[in-house]
Amino acid sequence: MITMESARILIVDDEPVNLKLLDKMLSAQGYSNLVLIQDSRQVLESYRQERTDLILLDINMPHIDGFGVMEQLKALQDPLFPPVVVLTAQHSQDFLLRALNAGARDFLSKPFDRNELLARVRNMLDAQLAYRLLHGQKAVLDEMVQARTDELRRTQLQVVQRLGRAAEYRDNETGNHILRMSHIAALLAKSIGLSEAECELMLHASAMHDIGKIGISDHILLKPGRLESEEWAIMQTHATIGAHILEGDDSDLIRCAREIALTHHEKWDGSGYPYGLAGDMIPLMGRIAALADVFDALASERPYKKAWTIEASVNLIKENRGTHFDPDLVDVFLMQLSEILKIREQFSEPESGCDLLGQSLQT
Repeated sequence: MITMESARILIVDDEPVNLKLLDKMLSAQGYSNLVLIQDSRQVLESYRQERTDLILLDINMPHIDGFGVMEQLKALQDPLFPPVVVLTAQHSQDFLLRALNAGARDFLSKPFDRNELLARVRNMLDAQLAYRLLHGQKAVLDEMVQARTDELRRTQLQVVQRLGRAAEYRDNETGNHILRMSHIAALLAKSIGLSEAECELMLHASAMHDIGKIGISDHILLKPGRLESEEWAIMQTHATIGAHILEGDDSDLIRCAREIALTHHEKWDGSGYPYGLAGDMIPLMGRIAALADVFDALASERPYKKAWTIEASVNLIKENRGTHFDPDLVDVFLMQLSEILKIREQFSEPESGCDLLGQSLQT
């Protein structure tokens, strides 16, 4: 821990006699970490070598004057920049104001008065060491807050993934559909230039796209074959049910998940549900999730259908460009098809009957 006596003090003056005098006065008072600099060109390098707590700085010096030295040091943008006490024989108001505006905190008049010198040095060091202590405590608190924030985020992601898995279990799925659909959606988001943070949101939020299926009865959800019109109307309510489940949370992740749950069955031509939104009125995240979800659902086996071939699934996506799907997203989908097929292979349904639910959603 830094003490008053061990505090590092830079003393900068081109006059050797002044350096010697200041060294003698401060050493006699117990200050043991004094750095004497006669050539002002050496100040910057010396400052970088070790944390400095106080600078006693002459103004009128060759090579670089005191104003130039302060300018160099301030350019470092040190959050713990030490106080600067100007050593000067000048007392004009203009000079003193210029020094204060340049960053000086106090003045020492030449010739030096011992009692004044020691009092000003002590006061400046008291304030600086207290500030260093507070800064250190703040850094520790910041680390604790960040660690807690990371922990909460991990917990939130686990809840998200388990909610998504719950919906898949209700739909008689293994859960691998969520992994494939989420990674495909994140790939599409990245391919159209969304930020890393937005792509991560897409990855995790899309896992809850069908969370509303929790509210659909089994005789409809698991019915083999086509649904009757009344049953289909009930099935469509899973979009609004999902939105209701996820509403009331202001986190980016849950808000994005709610948006996807509500809008991933909207269609580009306005014929989708629940609100019949069209074109750009459909949120981008919903449009991306729709394309990723439909493609993987087509190519996967469901209680009411056999799995389509990849060729047939891709052809349907092409045929619905500009009707069901955002045409620009379809173009990106086709360009990224080889990577999308790699995702399907990575998270394919295992033959053993076990699934990949334990795998985390990671970019």
